[in-house]
Amino acid sequence: MRENQVRRLVRAGEPALNAWVSSGSPYAAEVLSHAGYDAVTIDLQHGMFGVDGAIALLTAVSAGPAVPMVRCTRLDPAEIGKLLDAGAYGLICPSIDTAEQCAALVAACRYPPQGQRSYGPARGLLYGGPDYVAAADDTVQVWAMVESRTALENLESILAVPGLDGVYVGPNDLALSLGVEPGTVPVAPEVEDALARVLRRARAAGVAAGAYCADAAMARRLADDGFHLVTPGNDMVLLREGAARRLAEIRGRQASGVGGGY
Repeated sequence: MRENQVRRLVRAGEPALNAWVSSGSPYAAEVLSHAGYDAVTIDLQHGMFGVDGAIALLTAVSAGPAVPMVRCTRLDPAEIGKLLDAGAYGLICPSIDTAEQCAALVAACRYPPQGQRSYGPARGLLYGGPDYVAAADDTVQVWAMVESRTALENLESILAVPGLDGVYVGPNDLALSLGVEPGTVPVAPEVEDALARVLRRARAAGVAAGAYCADAAMARRLADDGFHLVTPGNDMVLLREGAARRLAEIRGRQASGVGGGY
């Protein structure tokens, strides 16, 4: 079966850099797969597309070297199975608040006897190889999102669930749950404290830790701290920031030529 490069990096103690696709453009997903990221995650939860669109986006990512990953909408074994069958090598599930939910997530991602995933790998065979079913449980990663006060309270029991590969912090929903403003740069001190706690406890449990980051500086800092998977914004953030920089550069030069300021 094709190797999961994110799993390899985690085992080597090296950070994996993850792109995040919220648009419905397969072309954008393919470009990001060729841009140098270690993985590209398709965001079905908040992205502007449905399951069929997510499958097309996973196919586009697979055309490049990055590992195809996906965030499902919820803890739904049928949806999770379909996304894995479509070739996702990593599954990030939102709103995992208890060990029981985490155990159900792991079961949805693993074939019997380890889990309850239904047979029907479809694109998994095309992308992973003919031995996909035999090797999938040791290759496909399962990530549980920590994004609430309840999840923080249950963190130790979540981390103890057998078969869990990683926990992934959603800082904005976590901020809302902690009663602080989401979307700030830098993130609120309460969220910073939670990130440090998740990393400390995850490393002690032998589980990988990941996080969505407000910007590249935050991603670099978390990677330096020891986070295994960091996401420096999504595709639309990159588009807006790139457009804003170019517009500011052009208008600033024009303005300076006539003695004015932008």
